[in-house]
Amino acid sequence: MAKHNAFYAQSGGVTAVINASACGVIEACRRHPDRIGHLYAGHNGIIGALMEDLIDTNQESDDAVSALRYTPGGAFGSCRYKLKSIETHRAEYERLIEVFKAHDIRYFFYNGGGDSADTCLKVSQLSETMGYPLTAIHVPKTVDNDLPITDNSPGFGSVAKYVATSTREAALDIESMCSTSTKVFILEVMGRHAGWIAAAGALSGESPEQAPHLIIFPEIAFDREKVMARIDDAVRRHGFCVLVVSEGAQYADGTFLTDSGSTDAFGHKQLGGVAPMLASMVKEDLGYKYHWAVADYLQRAARHIASKTDVDQAYAVGEAAVELALAGQNSMMPAIKRISDAPYEWKIEPAPLSEIANHEKFMPRDYISEDGLYISEAGRRYLAPLILGEDFPPFENGLPKVAKLNKARVERKLQPFEL
Repeated sequence: MAKHNAFYAQSGGVTAVINASACGVIEACRRHPDRIGHLYAGHNGIIGALMEDLIDTNQESDDAVSALRYTPGGAFGSCRYKLKSIETHRAEYERLIEVFKAHDIRYFFYNGGGDSADTCLKVSQLSETMGYPLTAIHVPKTVDNDLPITDNSPGFGSVAKYVATSTREAALDIESMCSTSTKVFILEVMGRHAGWIAAAGALSGESPEQAPHLIIFPEIAFDREKVMARIDDAVRRHGFCVLVVSEGAQYADGTFLTDSGSTDAFGHKQLGGVAPMLASMVKEDLGYKYHWAVADYLQRAARHIASKTDVDQAYAVGEAAVELALAGQNSMMPAIKRISDAPYEWKIEPAPLSEIANHEKFMPRDYISEDGLYISEAGRRYLAPLILGEDFPPFENGLPKVAKLNKARVERKLQPFEL
């Protein structure tokens, strides 16, 4: 069969293991030199394709590519840039096809979350209408764990492990000091509409008798009186209270507890600051001394405490994406299918992008306790396997080593393009 080139790009917020997926894609492409000539990476995601700013991954050594498996961040640069509708912004889509034609790119691998799945689907549809043979595969990634069909999303397991570990460590600190100092500790984690990351904090203990004593999910309407009563009860019984709250916590009418009034490039409301808001409620209603923390970028960059399960799955979906493309599976995503909880077993299956793009997966109600402030046993069975195993990076001079790439640019063949 004829040999053609491929394109890979990273999109949206990065994870501790997105580069493991990149490693999987690159190494899989290198195993098929008869089918794939060059694998080009877009510098700063899809913008790299639009601007014809391409990186030739063939110029990277095998050792450098292998090191991507333990390197956090986005090795080729990511972006928050959502392609608009084809009807109103057709020029952008036509520019993509023009760049792909110029560089003989026939395989398109887009590594990201829900918005990226939508972009991948649109690119596939446009290439078909324009008569350009392009095989588009979405490589799943999101710390929010909100992609449908796949059992879990690569990136989530490592965030879950970090949050559970940090919650346990902070709880021991608070417990040590509570008799004369801090009574309440609040950890704010990511999660706009889905409470998966907040739920992972519960893995720190075995029940609400152990920290964290309560969790606040976006899926459960925030009830100030109920939450304050639960905090007060924990302090009275244990001497302290630890709670984990999702940034997307909201009232019964759907209003976020914290809404800055601005939006990001994907049109999502900018959130953040729910921890200090809850802390002020604790002070006003209960009078307890408190501390709060926002995990923010630390939770998604913590490759040093990554889940081995997550690393393995991130690599596997990257590798599977190439195999799906070479098998002629277009507009698909390699999804993770759980076979069993204990022992934990999983496999990769193809899933159609038409059933993934513009869909969001929330915490099932039966994964949340009846009172809405903790996880259920079903939730624990789901979460627990995803943080299993350690995959420590190599260290040098006391710090984790990271990949060092050349990022050799591909010569441009087209006129400049303005976004």
